[in-house]
Amino acid sequence: MSKKRILYVEDDETLGFLTADSLESQFDIAHFTNGKAGFESFCKENYDLCILDVMLPDMDGFEIATAIRKRNQEIPILFLSAKTMKEDRIKGLKLGADDYLVKPYSMEELILKIEIFLNRSQKSAIKSNALYLIGSFEFDPANYCLTKDKTVTNLTEREAALLRLFLDNKNTVLKREKILMELWGTDDYFMGRSLDVFISRLRKIFKDEPNIRIENIPRVGFKLLLD
Repeated sequence: MSKKRILYVEDDETLGFLTADSLESQFDIAHFTNGKAGFESFCKENYDLCILDVMLPDMDGFEIATAIRKRNQEIPILFLSAKTMKEDRIKGLKLGADDYLVKPYSMEELILKIEIFLNRSQKSAIKSNALYLIGSFEFDPANYCLTKDKTVTNLTEREAALLRLFLDNKNTVLKREKILMELWGTDDYFMGRSLDVFISRLRKIFKDEPNIRIENIPRVGFKLLLD
């Protein structure tokens, strides 16, 4: 089996060399020290995952992520940064990143996250063409939308991923930690608050469907009930 290809953009030559050297036994790593060069490579080559430093010459990580998302909504993006400010983390996630690791990070944690996101991306690709019927709605996960009586409700990428996770595990308790790891690769408090917002939105969408309920299981997680 061929190795998964990773675009890695990091301008710290020592850190970049050490990280690329640690990853290349498991992955095909293309390392760039310049933001513009990294994005130009993304436009020419096929990659399975992107690892981006935030502070880069010519084109910073946020700019690269924005440009990548205009071309590809699915590829996992992981930010690496020495910046610990909450605002930077929020900005990165809003741009469509899958996670944000603060330097210094452990190689074990980085590799774990890479594997989680590649696995999730592969599952998503396999299921991307499948449509789901849920009550009087038709759910199209590939296009992040629900359709009812020709009325389309658009979802965010993560809302669609969350709904598909529920549907693939309907009438089964999903632990909060499992949901967070599947969607973000981490189960920290910040992501937990985002999860609550997404579940509240899904409940609002299905409020007129008596046979569809997302039940809260105290101190455990949630269950999608379909009658």
